[in-house]
Amino acid sequence: MTIPSHVIEMLKKVRGRFAAEPIAQRMLPSDAEFTTLRPQRNATQASVDKYWARLHDPASQADQDALADPLTMANPDQFSANIENFIGTVKVPVGIIGPLRISGLNANGDFHVPMATTEAALVASYARGAYAATKSGGITAALLYEGVIRTPAFVFDNLFNAGLFVEWVVREIDALKAAAEGTTRHGKLVSVEPIVDNNVVFLICRYTTGDAAGQNMVTIATNALCEDIAARCTVPMKAWYIEGNFSGDKKASFLGLVTGRGRKVSATVTLSGAVVEKTLGTSVQAMLDYAQVANLGSHLSGQLGAQAHFANGLAALYIATGQDAACVAESAIGITRMEARGDDLFCSVTLPNILVGSVGGGTSLPSQSAGLNILGLKGEGQASALAEVAAAVCLCGEISIVAAISAGHFTRAHENLARRK
Repeated sequence: MTIPSHVIEMLKKVRGRFAAEPIAQRMLPSDAEFTTLRPQRNATQASVDKYWARLHDPASQADQDALADPLTMANPDQFSANIENFIGTVKVPVGIIGPLRISGLNANGDFHVPMATTEAALVASYARGAYAATKSGGITAALLYEGVIRTPAFVFDNLFNAGLFVEWVVREIDALKAAAEGTTRHGKLVSVEPIVDNNVVFLICRYTTGDAAGQNMVTIATNALCEDIAARCTVPMKAWYIEGNFSGDKKASFLGLVTGRGRKVSATVTLSGAVVEKTLGTSVQAMLDYAQVANLGSHLSGQLGAQAHFANGLAALYIATGQDAACVAESAIGITRMEARGDDLFCSVTLPNILVGSVGGGTSLPSQSAGLNILGLKGEGQASALAEVAAAVCLCGEISIVAAISAGHFTRAHENLARRK
């Protein structure tokens, strides 16, 4: 067996870096005034200045001016509920697409959609997809299901006690529901499903969360449920954990694909052959041919679902509207379908795990609130519509990228929009 030359070079660098001096000694703080940052939530001008004073880079004043700009510092306390150790805000470019016509169970009308991204060509692509969809009559969207989950884990000595615990939970479900719902005005515990693995029991606790994305809501509610179990359950328990890493929180998972962890939405549009040719610069058959190859690639690579790039649209929309951007990791799974309908092209997406809210989290911050206002989906009663818009946006992105690759335009578009400044 031959060891590749790059591996040998890497080993030489490691030896040269770490052999000369014990790493533990080298990593000891040398500054007598060295102190770690303690989490501080209440943002003030004084606290911001204190943190910037710790940064000794000569360019830090320019950096401070960029992040702690006058508009941000006019009221730094408005960010206190969303971040600790506040030093400023980042300005992400925001583009707009639309009008995107949607006929949904909850979202109805022509929407202008803000998208925050630093990736050139992204907004242009989604705008093209939105134009093609609207020219063909608009997108139909439907919220099919909702239920945010938290999955606490309980550890017992043996399988027998795990079984007794499940029996106890079934008997006490009404009391546990009351304990959980006692922590929230909006959350409702709709189901508790036990999953047993020998001496460990996971409880899939599923909630509706009103107009909030609900991550914190279900955590607090489930903690109350677990504390009630710990206080009253007669089955000997070794330990319990608020999350057993079963829910798929901020991770792509088969559970999220099959049952969802947020809001499940399907969105469809039938593109006329004329729109495909004139607007997208390709043909229905060319898009179908590429879609078949892309679907094969999804399966061979082990993708959870089969789609092109849901994450692009979701990340841009999430950032623009104050959603938890890390939830893109679990939201960006699902299925894209493209099928012939005579001379036209049926296009569909199903996203089982959209985690969005029109209240709570970052939705009340100035820029993000403005993004929701542009959509007309700020505040109570709008979360379901926002989820349908998110799915419709993803459909626009799927249409555009499949058209671009099938026509051989994908690389040229990125060269023109991204590389040629």
